[in-house]
Amino acid sequence: MPRSPLKKLLLLGGSHAEIPLIQAAQSLGWYVITTGNNRDGLGHSYADKTVFADFSNKDAMLELARSEDVQAVCSGCNDFALLSTVYVCEKLGLPGHDSYATSLEIHHKDKYRALAARLGIPTPKANSVRGEHEFDTALSNLTFPIIVKPVDLTGGKGIHRAANPEEARIAYKDACSRTREDHIVVEEFVQGSNHGFSAMLVKGKVAFAFADNEQYFMNKYLVSGANTPSASGGETLAKLRDYSERIARELHLVDGILHIQYIEKADGTPVIIEICRRPPGDLYIKFVKYATGVDYPKTIVMAETGEDISGIADVPTQGYWLRHCIMAGPDIANGSTVRDVTFAPEIQGNIVEKFLWCKPGETIADTLLYKAGIVFFRFGSLAEMHDKTARMTELAKIITA
Repeated sequence: MPRSPLKKLLLLGGSHAEIPLIQAAQSLGWYVITTGNNRDGLGHSYADKTVFADFSNKDAMLELARSEDVQAVCSGCNDFALLSTVYVCEKLGLPGHDSYATSLEIHHKDKYRALAARLGIPTPKANSVRGEHEFDTALSNLTFPIIVKPVDLTGGKGIHRAANPEEARIAYKDACSRTREDHIVVEEFVQGSNHGFSAMLVKGKVAFAFADNEQYFMNKYLVSGANTPSASGGETLAKLRDYSERIARELHLVDGILHIQYIEKADGTPVIIEICRRPPGDLYIKFVKYATGVDYPKTIVMAETGEDISGIADVPTQGYWLRHCIMAGPDIANGSTVRDVTFAPEIQGNIVEKFLWCKPGETIADTLLYKAGIVFFRFGSLAEMHDKTARMTELAKIITA
C-alpha cells in the first residue's frame, strides 16, 4: 500500500549504502524522497520518490526541501550530504542535527585536528597548508613518512603516503586538484592497526558503542571490509568513549551517531584519524545491526528526525561477523570484463547475506575503486573469523573474461 506523502523526509543520497536508511524511514511511516546526481544509484528504486540533483549544493537542497515541503531531512553516507543536510535543517528550523558551523568542526579534517589538540585527544601531528610556501614549511615541521589529504573528502580520495619530499610534492598536487577547499592537510603517518568505533550519543553521553577491525586490499586508503569483535582492549575502547564525550560536551552535539576511524598504536593508544556524524557507507549500519541486534539504521533515522533514542541498549557484539566488499584483485587490470563472482566451498556456510550488483559483461574502469557487491559472513569462532578474513580475497573472487 503506498505511503501517504503527508509525512515527508528528504534523504540526501540514493546509493546501495542508503538502502537500510530508506527502509528504516519507511518503517517509521515516512514518505522518502531521495536525491543525488547518480541516476544509477541502487537506493533510488527503494524510495517513494526521487528528484535527481547535486546534494553537495546546499542551496539547491534547501530549495528542494522547500518545494517538496518536507518535515525532516536525513544525510546519506557522504560528508557533502551531511553538510548540506545540516545547512538545510538550520535554515528551516528542522530537528535532529548540529549547526552548520559545528558540523564543519567535525567534518573538515583541519578543523577537527585543531579541536582534538585543544581537547587533549590523540591526533596525528598535522599542518593545514595553503599554497606551496606553506607546504614546504609543513615538510620541514613533520617527520616522514607523511600523509597528504584533502580536508573535505572521504573514501580514500586524494590521500597519499609520502616517504620523501619528492613523493610529497606529487601527492600535494593531486590533493589540491581534488579538494573543493583552498587548503589541504599534511600530517605524520601513525603506525598501528586500523579500526572503527561507532557510537550513539544521548545527552552528550555514549549510550551505545560498536567497534571493529578494518581490512584494506588493493587500495590502502579505502576500507574493503570490517570484522568484529574488535581486537582493541577494554582500556582502548574506554578512551574512545571518553574522547567521544569530550567532543560532545565541547560542541554541544545533538543526540545521534558519532562515527570514528582510529589507529591503535602498539601501546594501546587510539589515534583518531577520521570522524563524522553521518552513517558510514557500504552497508556498515546493517553490519552493526547483524552483529548486535540493535536496529542501527532505524535509530539513526529516529535521531535525525528529532525522535527520542534514549531507549537504545548498549549491547555488545553477539558472535563473530565480517562485512566484506567484493573488489578486484591484483590479477585484474583496468578495462577487464566481469564474468562472475565465486565463493569457495569452505565459506558457503558462513554467508548470511549477499548483495551483489555487478552485471556480467560490465567493464572494470578502476580496480582500486570497483566493487561488485557486499557480503555478510558469520563465523563459529574468533579463530575462524581471523583465518577466513585473512584469506577472504581468495575465498570470494571476481572472475573476469
